[in-house]
Amino acid sequence: MRQIVLDTETTGLSAADGDRIIEIGCVELDQRKPTGRNLHLYVNPERDSHEEALKVHGISNDFLQDKPKFAAIAQELADYLRGAELIIHNAPFDVGFLNKEFERLGMPSVKQLVGNVIDSLAMAKDLFPGKRNSLDALCDRLEVDNSGRTLHGALLDAELLADVYVNMTRGQDALLIEVGDSPSGEAGQTLRIDLSSFDLPVLKANDSELAAHDRVLGELNKACEQGSVWERTQSQKTDQTQAIIKG
Repeated sequence: MRQIVLDTETTGLSAADGDRIIEIGCVELDQRKPTGRNLHLYVNPERDSHEEALKVHGISNDFLQDKPKFAAIAQELADYLRGAELIIHNAPFDVGFLNKEFERLGMPSVKQLVGNVIDSLAMAKDLFPGKRNSLDALCDRLEVDNSGRTLHGALLDAELLADVYVNMTRGQDALLIEVGDSPSGEAGQTLRIDLSSFDLPVLKANDSELAAHDRVLGELNKACEQGSVWERTQSQKTDQTQAIIKG
């Protein structure tokens, strides 16, 4: 599946109040691997950035004066995004700005252009409830090197988010991707390797690992308003066992 990790920088926080896009960074993934076919655009927003926004991205108004206006790059961007699955951190923000820019030109919305939009911030909140889930926090947690990130930049942030997303979604299917060199079959299709024939050893957790597991479950339970699904399931099993014993 073709995926595009996207990030924007803007003149401020409100597209509805006239703030505009000044930078767009896109990283293309194919089968969860970077293709190198990235897109990086600076845009003349036809207005100045707010002081607070300048502190975040550091892109001066003078630097943007000779850059193309959004109308000049809109079709290139739309063609690049068309049909892909987008991955965006705090997707409603970036999608809202892109929709406003496309709307000014009478062009289709993001939803009409792409196949799907994944909000990696919402995903991170589900995976790490009660934790900080900014891009920097996720880089630290998932061991993604963000040492070069002193200011926000659309392409750099998209590159970091691509690594974060792959690490955050790495599961059992990763075995199918990373065994050998991912041999290809006819028409370039990746061959799926059947792992059912492997006799995998079962390694039981030791006491310290079980204790660490209990601590993590305890933190999850505290962070969930009605208790974690695990805790509720275990309580139900205990009640059922006691009922069987008494019966």
